[in-house]
Amino acid sequence: AVVLALTLALVAGQHPNFAPDFSPGKTYVYKYEASIMNGLPDEGLARAGLNITSKFLINAVNQNTYMLKPLELKINEYNGVWPKDHPEPVSKLTAAMTPELNIPIKFEYSNGVVGKVFAPEGVSDLVPNFYRGFLNILQLNIKKTHNVYDLQEAGTQGVCKTLYSVNEDVKADRILLTKTKDMNHCQERITRDMGLAYTEKCEKCQRESKNLRGSTSYRYVLKPVPSGIMILEADVNELIQFSPVSERYGAVQTETRQTLSFLEIEKSPIAPIPAEYHHRGSLKYEFSNEFDLSPFQLAKVTDERAQIEELLNHLITHNAEEVNEHAPLKYWELIQFLRLARYEDLEAVWNKYKNMPSHRLWLLEAIPATGTTAALRFIKEKFQAEDLSVAEAVRTLVAAVHMVKANPESIKLFETLTEDNKINANPVLREIVFLGYGTMISKYSAESDVSPAEHIKPIQKRLSEAVSKGETEDIILYVKVLGNAGHPSSLKSITKIMPVHGTAAASLPIRVHIEAIMALRNIAKEEPRMVQELALQLYMDKALDPELRMLSCIVLFET
Repeated sequence: AVVLALTLALVAGQHPNFAPDFSPGKTYVYKYEASIMNGLPDEGLARAGLNITSKFLINAVNQNTYMLKPLELKINEYNGVWPKDHPEPVSKLTAAMTPELNIPIKFEYSNGVVGKVFAPEGVSDLVPNFYRGFLNILQLNIKKTHNVYDLQEAGTQGVCKTLYSVNEDVKADRILLTKTKDMNHCQERITRDMGLAYTEKCEKCQRESKNLRGSTSYRYVLKPVPSGIMILEADVNELIQFSPVSERYGAVQTETRQTLSFLEIEKSPIAPIPAEYHHRGSLKYEFSNEFDLSPFQLAKVTDERAQIEELLNHLITHNAEEVNEHAPLKYWELIQFLRLARYEDLEAVWNKYKNMPSHRLWLLEAIPATGTTAALRFIKEKFQAEDLSVAEAVRTLVAAVHMVKANPESIKLFETLTEDNKINANPVLREIVFLGYGTMISKYSAESDVSPAEHIKPIQKRLSEAVSKGETEDIILYVKVLGNAGHPSSLKSITKIMPVHGTAAASLPIRVHIEAIMALRNIAKEEPRMVQELALQLYMDKALDPELRMLSCIVLFET
């Protein structure tokens, strides 16, 4: 009797399995709704966003692998004054996404944790990210022995602090779970800065007032089943606020709402397509290069060259006397189609319209704005072929420096331009190309994890040769290039022309010393300690020219 009583007590004290379960041989059907809205928080102002509705089917393939497929996808677009206007259907976007979303994906799921995501190779990166928004709701780290607890939980936004609260409603046979995710306290945060190569991050400012703040709240209604729990309902509300400067009430916000509700269980399984499924990451959002050069105008591409010519003619015809109200949209479409075009297409359009002044002007304005390597190559080759005047080359090259995406190919193109005789024969073009070369290296370093020193070595070599020949103007130009690039490997080359006590560089003109000291500012962003030591040494040298000591002090404070 004593043994029986102890056994019953142990059984009664055991907690049920709180892991979400999708039983084999069954297909779970859920209704899914999501909305994402961007804009300012006040009513009566413009907002833009999307509303998505669909069904989702979940089917177990084996013990820890499941199939996921959406059905009846509908997308509505909101673009108007909040809350007066209403969403409108976006048939083009729905039609564009439906073929790929008809392909089911696979994902690993064990004890409420989403693992690897699998999809066929041909599926674009946009589709797995769409699925991740749904899978993020399934991420549930439920502890059997705690009702309230917190942990660092993985999600689409990264690994962030998450607070759980679990309550059992015994009478209703339900489990009520809420969790709150604080995206301001993350071990790993999935973010990407684009178009900010010229900005500097202030760590102190971020500690006092974060530019990017966010939190997500989840509410679940769960039902205990023999093998675990089943998700009956889920509501998700996420708010991300961004303020470029410290503003109390002016933050732009992205508000996301998701609802999930269980509909039924079907017996028919989800059939995978006859293709090999590849590992496509985990639950964490993955950035792709598909929309690096956004915003973009959704348009159907049939014949790129013909559509470019049509848009070009439309802009010229309808903007001869005054600017047409549709001109900005048409101009952006032109940029988008030029961005998709190959170099051969650009050359064909140019050869057709280069002798027409209006067409020529629009093309030379739009091509650099595409920001592609093909655009930079086009400008380079047209100038070398004497198809562009010096004034046109100046205008397009200046635009290209700031708009073309920095990558090894575009940097190499600028390097070849620095060796071009026609460029070097014109002082203005020479300065634009050389300074632009340093800027491209800086942009590439700012937006990539690696910063190879090979890109800056040609300028370091040129600087060394110019110093040995005593060519003051060249020395100043090359030092400015190294300053624009801001690569730590240039510190040694710049130090050699510093007026440090006892070095031969002390005899160089003061103009050279001024530019050399000022070039340290960008390098200090990567190597503050080394620059501090050098700047302090210069500042403490009382025999140095007062202007150089003041500049050294400025550099010291900027570190």
